[in-house]
Formats: sequence, C-alpha cells, structure tokens
Amino acid sequence: MLTKWIPSLGLFLLLAGCAPEQPLKIFGDVPDFELTDQQGRKFDGRSLYGHVWVVDFIYTTCQGPCPRMSSHMRAIQNATSKGLRMVSFTVDPDNDTPAALAQYAKRFGADESRWSFLTGSKETLNMLGKDAFHLGSVGNGIDHSTRFVLVDRKGRIRGYYGIADGNPVDKIAKDAARLEDEKT
Repeated sequence: MLTKWIPSLGLFLLLAGCAPEQPLKIFGDVPDFELTDQQGRKFDGRSLYGHVWVVDFIYTTCQGPCPRMSSHMRAIQNATSKGLRMVSFTVDPDNDTPAALAQYAKRFGADESRWSFLTGSKETLNMLGKDAFHLGSVGNGIDHSTRFVLVDRKGRIRGYYGIADGNPVDKIAKDAARLEDEKT
C-alpha cells in the first residue's frame, strides 16, 4: 500500500517546492599549477584542494569591469565562510607584478589568508584561462571573461556566474555553501 503513495508524495513535494536540490553539475577538472602570489611567494594550486574556491580573471590597470568584479569578490569574501578561498588570476602578467597585485589586493580589502592574486608565465595562465576554466586566453587585456567560476574541494568546476546577469554574489555564496556541505 505504501508503494502506491511514494510517487504521489514525490510529486507533492516537487509542487510544494520542497524537492531536494540537484547536485551542481561538474564541468571539468582544474589541473595542478604553480604561480606567484601578491607577496612574491610560490603558489601551488594543490593548496586549494580540500577547499571550495571562487575564481576570476582581472588585471590591475583595468578601467572597465575588473574593479566591479573585484568588488563582487570582496562581497563574496564577506558573505561566505572562512573556509572558502578566492583566486584572482591576472590576464596581464607582463605588468601585474606581485607588488602591483599586492597594492590592488589592499585596495579591495582582500583577506590575504583567503584571497590570492596570482601572476606567472603566460603559458600557465593561458592553460588555466583557456583550457581549464574555458574563459579565454590571457594577454588580451580588455578582452577577457567577466565570469566567476566555482570550484569544489576536489578541484572540479561546478559553476559559472556572469556579471552581465546582475549581481552574482548571492548565488555564488549559496552554491559555495552547498559545496561545503557536500559529502562527495
């Protein structure tokens, strides 16, 4: 008798808005990488494993969307748990030295224990921007992606969020919290 009610109960929960959320889709894996952070220290991408993290691509002399993206990253920093990590990769490694990135980080109130600004070889940055995150090549200056990427504890890409769609902070914070609660 109970088996007759189970499909009806599922439909009722779905219609009532109580259906469980589906897991976030997996878009691919982020490979290991080594770059340099805003303090001039070697940054090993493996240090992010075990953490949920948010990524964006910016450059420090941008007069367009980068300051807006960095303001959103600061809001993400303020709206999420201390366990969440944030990574801003430069698209202008010729000019974005560690010193320039450190000054930029200070300008946006980055908690450097959580938010890293990375520079390094164009080859590594291109591999990440184009091949790993599927956002485009590095070195194109103003012609770079304005999307944020959410990565889970295992280094898997789980979401893309654009600033063209409005303020993505609440959605990123919500999805990041879901990934932090995820068991797999």
